[in-house]
Amino acid sequence: MTLLVIGAVFLATFALAAVAVIGGRKMMEQSAEPLERQAGTDPLAEEGAVIDWDAPVNAPTLLREDSLSTISFWDRILAKVDGVHILRIQLAEAGLRWSVGRLTSLMLLSAAATFAILWKMSWLPGLAAAGIATLAGFAPYTVVHRRRKQRLFLLEDQFPDALDTLARALRAGNPLSAGMELLTREVPQPLAGEFRKTLDERNLGVNWERALEHLAERIPVTEVSVFVAAVQIQSRTGGKLHEVLTKLAENMRESAALKGEIRAIASHGQLTGTILTLLPVGIAAMMAIVNPAHILVLWTNEVGRMMVAAAIACLVLAHFVIRKLMEIEV
Repeated sequence: MTLLVIGAVFLATFALAAVAVIGGRKMMEQSAEPLERQAGTDPLAEEGAVIDWDAPVNAPTLLREDSLSTISFWDRILAKVDGVHILRIQLAEAGLRWSVGRLTSLMLLSAAATFAILWKMSWLPGLAAAGIATLAGFAPYTVVHRRRKQRLFLLEDQFPDALDTLARALRAGNPLSAGMELLTREVPQPLAGEFRKTLDERNLGVNWERALEHLAERIPVTEVSVFVAAVQIQSRTGGKLHEVLTKLAENMRESAALKGEIRAIASHGQLTGTILTLLPVGIAAMMAIVNPAHILVLWTNEVGRMMVAAAIACLVLAHFVIRKLMEIEV
């Protein structure tokens, strides 16, 4: 009966939070006025010309203020917490439209619900329940971290082909803005959306240097930073940009092949760590089937329950340590 009450309270709290978030978002969308874009002129008349980065553009400056949460009191609380901007950056890099308030609310709700359920299990030590609830609270952040890693890997994989497309457009005599416009149509998502943001920033009054720096900030990949640096250097010294981009794309493909070989080698160690983590669980399951009375001693005795909780904590810690050791950065 107590579990039913706890579940009902949790569902009601979650429903109220969801209604508040959806209602606040709809009110913001209705009150927002559409922004008309004005196209600016491109200072690159031809490929070898030197770019005037500070050339004025007759376009309005886009000012944007992102709130941490659509719930006012939660937004004020998050604004006082240090390091919240890191969560916002990671959400943007993951390509999720979540706000920081939604992510933190999901983390708190997951931890509270898990702890409320485990607290009623008398056979489980309170310290173990708190540890499991903490892990459950980090589950939404783990999803964001995994989505971010997958998206950045996809962007890194798409970038050499995008550079080849841009190099061909420049070789044909198109200016940089026309090449970027071509990338927004030819390159698949999510890279096309990032180039569209860069081009929109230029059309809204941001100079090319700042717009490309924003591109490198949104995509924290080494290849993108190298591309931005190459374009900036070429703009000051002149030269054939399409040849630079072609060589850069070739080097990126060779680097990607090397990283693939390293990941293949590291995956063997990660698989070994996973097997070593699951092996004690499998042995305990087999003992429970073959001789249940022998394994139940660990559950009926207080010291045994503490030993089980310590063993589970050590297994989880060892699993993450092995995965960290197998991460090889190039």
